[in-house]
Amino acid sequence: MLFRTSDLCDLYPNEVQVAEPILTSFGARRRFHGPVATVRVYEDNVLVKEALETVPSGTVLVVDGGASRRCALLGDQLAAIGVERGIAGVIINGCVRDAAELASMGLGVLALGTCPRKSKKEGRGERQVPVEFAGVRWEPGAYVYVDEDGVVVSPRPLMAYA
Repeated sequence: MLFRTSDLCDLYPNEVQVAEPILTSFGARRRFHGPVATVRVYEDNVLVKEALETVPSGTVLVVDGGASRRCALLGDQLAAIGVERGIAGVIINGCVRDAAELASMGLGVLALGTCPRKSKKEGRGERQVPVEFAGVRWEPGAYVYVDEDGVVVSPRPLMAYA
């Protein structure tokens, strides 16, 4: 798959949203795209694991963790589930841990930063609801394109590049 987010912005200026550059790449896959599935949680990653175990292959899981930097919502064990299931990537408004391991795994991972503390395991949150962070409204079923230049979100697949 060949695409450049800069080209997508040029070709579809009235259709795409561009995420603010607040996220850092932690996964080995720097370029990824796919349909969006969402999770909204706060310092609890039970629904993140559940989503990784159930969303279709090729999905990009978008996790609104409320921008908490007090614990990680994804580490090497959950990332391994994503790799095994063919998930394209995970974008987190929160933190990850096991950064060295994530860097060698075939998964796209964007997050605000790292934190070694694990999250709670209470199962609180919501799945497949619109979430907002990085100046973007992430709708379930939208499409996201990520490369070294940034993150672009479209309400539909941009077939010229997908």
